[in-house]
Amino acid sequence: MVKEAIGFGQTVSLAQENAYNALGINSQDVNFEIVELPTKKLLGLFGGRPAKVRAYISVSPAEKAHKYVEDLLKNFGIQEFTIGVKEKEDGAELNISGDKISPIIGRRGELLDSIQYLAGLVANSQEKEYYRLTINAGDFRQRREKSLESFGRKVALKALKSGKKVRLEPMSTYERKVVHLAIEKIDGVESWSEGEGLERHMLVAPAKLAITNNRENCVMA
Repeated sequence: MVKEAIGFGQTVSLAQENAYNALGINSQDVNFEIVELPTKKLLGLFGGRPAKVRAYISVSPAEKAHKYVEDLLKNFGIQEFTIGVKEKEDGAELNISGDKISPIIGRRGELLDSIQYLAGLVANSQEKEYYRLTINAGDFRQRREKSLESFGRKVALKALKSGKKVRLEPMSTYERKVVHLAIEKIDGVESWSEGEGLERHMLVAPAKLAITNNRENCVMA
C-alpha cells in the first residue's frame, strides 16, 4: 500500500515540508515527487503558481495492522503498552505487552480474537495474496494453548473411561485444532467437528464408537 499527500508552497522546499506534514508519518523513508515547479507572477502582479509536491511512502500490511491496533487500544483507554512486530514469510505476529492489557483479552480470548480478525481485514485490505496476521497479548496464546491441550487429554480419557461420546461446547477454529491435535496423540480415541458457524463443536469418542458417528449416548464435557 502506498500512502501519499500533496503539498503546496512558494518554493519546492516549502511544498515538500507541507506534503511531509500532511502525510502524517514520522519517517525518514518518505519519497518526494515534484509535480509542478513554482512560477513567478508577471510584473509581480499577475499569474504565477506555487510549487506542488507529492510525498509518498510504502506502508506494509504489518504497519497498517500495527497502527490500527495502536489506535484501537488507545480508544479502549489503554495508554501504557507496546506492540512488537515479528514479520514472517507470509504474515506477521503482533505482540501487545503492558501491565494493564488484560481487558483486551476477554473471556477465553474472544475479544483478542476479534481484534485479530479486524486487524487482519485491515492488513489484507489491498493485498493480492493472503497476509496471515496473529495478535498475542503477553503470553496469553501460549498459556491458552497449554490449557487446551490439557483439556483435550482430559476429555479423551473421559471418553475412553465412560465408553461414550463426549460433546464439547462450541469453540473457535484455532481452539478446535489445538484440541484435535492433543487428542490425536492418545490411542483408542478419535475426535471430529460438527455444526455450522458459531455452533460448530467437537465430539470425542472411543475409536470403535466413533465409527458410528452419531450422537446417541453422548455426554457433555
